[in-house]
Amino acid sequence: MNLSFKQLATYVALLAIGGGAGVLGSQYFLSEQRGEGYSNIPTVLKPSSNSSDQTTATAAFEPSNSNFIAAAVEQVGPAVVRIDAARKIVNEVPDALQNPLFKKFFGGELPVPRERVERGTGSGFILSGDGRLLTNAHVVAGTNTVEVTLKDGRTFEGEVVGSDPVTDVAVVKINANGLPSVRLGRSDNLVPGQWAIAIGNPLGLDNTVTAGIISATGRSSSQVGVPDKRVSFIQTDAAINPGNSGGPLLNDRGEVIGINTAIRADAQGLGFAIPIETAKRVAEQLFAKGRVEHPYLGIQMVDLTAALRKEINENSGSNFRVNQDEGVLIVRVFDGSPAARAGIQQGDIIQKIDGKQVKTAADVQAKVESSAIGSTLQVEINRNGQIRTIQVKPAAFPGDNNS
Repeated sequence: MNLSFKQLATYVALLAIGGGAGVLGSQYFLSEQRGEGYSNIPTVLKPSSNSSDQTTATAAFEPSNSNFIAAAVEQVGPAVVRIDAARKIVNEVPDALQNPLFKKFFGGELPVPRERVERGTGSGFILSGDGRLLTNAHVVAGTNTVEVTLKDGRTFEGEVVGSDPVTDVAVVKINANGLPSVRLGRSDNLVPGQWAIAIGNPLGLDNTVTAGIISATGRSSSQVGVPDKRVSFIQTDAAINPGNSGGPLLNDRGEVIGINTAIRADAQGLGFAIPIETAKRVAEQLFAKGRVEHPYLGIQMVDLTAALRKEINENSGSNFRVNQDEGVLIVRVFDGSPAARAGIQQGDIIQKIDGKQVKTAADVQAKVESSAIGSTLQVEINRNGQIRTIQVKPAAFPGDNNS
């Protein structure tokens, strides 16, 4: 049954992602065209297995050093690259011109569809010395090859190995060896107030550095305004503009903690980045298989609050009642989905997954995304005051074909 709550758009977090990802990706592509070229992508530094090397590197980026930002940029900058992409766009003949009257007017000859080339510029960074690169999916949308320019001026043709619009992550390979690379850090332990450094090519201005702090973590896709994505974004006040997309977000030690993404044209003073753990997991699958399969349950959820509980219970059109102020309320179960087959119903309140409490829809989404397709999740729900545990097997999201 469809619900019409005023605040539903704010609270809903989708676990079933629609085909709009591809469309939004093309919109991203257009938004990047304001610059002359894609911003340079920094090379990725491999984590050192040598503990002494790690200690030395950490010491070099101690935030007590007044020049720690410059030191981080000097270390990572050579691994940041600019990515220039081009794709052909065909302007189709409008349907109205297919009318027989128009055909008669044109003497049976309709205008020929025009073909034009759109160009865009973004950023990326080198993950390994053999030419493996990480960037945003919207930076390379609509093309199989891109031009990759290093900071030292060298240019390579890059092959788009794989792209995943659902997380906005893509990987590119260039034929080169001995390249500078970045060092990957962690984003799962970030707290607001920590330093954040962004490198890229905003508005076509190569090798631009901006700095700020981590403003927030765990921003859901719906909060950020891109509900077709499945990412818990890092929020920063370091300037991220069109052209920065695909470049690295660094911590104060020069480690990559995220991929910058210019997803909100109206985000004044706010930037967002994809956590490096998400990007790394997706990149590994893309390099291995050229595509990513996303586990999904097939439900829509909202975070319960006292105000939402009151609104639902006062709505005469609702066929269920809510008896608590916290938890994750299921407002829709998609037909034929894993959740439907397992017996999950509209109005159920998710409390735990695999024995661990979940408080928000973002928590549930993260649990499902980190699960394996075909595995079993123990989902504890509250249904009309009765606690039940339902076994659900996530399936591959329908239409996953992110080649």
